[in-house]
Amino acid sequence: MTGRYQKPADLPGQIALFPLSGALLLPRTDLPLNIFEPRYLAMVEAAMASERIIGIIQPLPDSKAEKPKLEKIGCAGRITSYSESDDGRLLITLTGICRFVVKREPRVATPFRQAVVDYKPFAVDLVSGTGAPSVNREQLIEAFRQYLEANNMTTNWEEVNSVTTEVLVNTLSLLAPYPPREKQALLEAPDLKSRAEVLVALTELALKKSLGGNSTRMQ
Repeated sequence: MTGRYQKPADLPGQIALFPLSGALLLPRTDLPLNIFEPRYLAMVEAAMASERIIGIIQPLPDSKAEKPKLEKIGCAGRITSYSESDDGRLLITLTGICRFVVKREPRVATPFRQAVVDYKPFAVDLVSGTGAPSVNREQLIEAFRQYLEANNMTTNWEEVNSVTTEVLVNTLSLLAPYPPREKQALLEAPDLKSRAEVLVALTELALKKSLGGNSTRMQ
């Protein structure tokens, strides 16, 4: 469904914003959402009636106002799954398309926020697999393995080894249990190689803390 977007001009220049602390959406990854607030129910219904695009963006740290200040960079996603619950909630899945820079927030009559956005700085997002050959896949998998071992967790290694490098990097970024600022750093990484390096560095730091500073650097 997201393959229809070949260039930044294929995406709407003004989109609804969904501020969500700690959430991360990346190109060609899925983000399930449980929508229940009236303003965001209205946002989803409006998106479904138009181009089905919503921008996921994080509030700035410690911004507690009713209308919090937002990060400058988010990611646009298309609603690719939609269902209604008996109690009025909407259960949707957003599939990431392309990151954006917020240019400005115009005055709108809707209960939800909207922004004029620029996708051009992240046009590379629209090409699947860009930068994957430059990723140190072995280092990333080793970081993942050490993290699982340190936390007494397991995974399906056959599945891990079979996915593409882009899927591996972005899925691990989504699943990583890191705070909002670290999630934003993963989002803002300029390319797949940089994102993998940020993810490995964050994992090294987490391991170092969990092991009391005795971990060794992954090579």
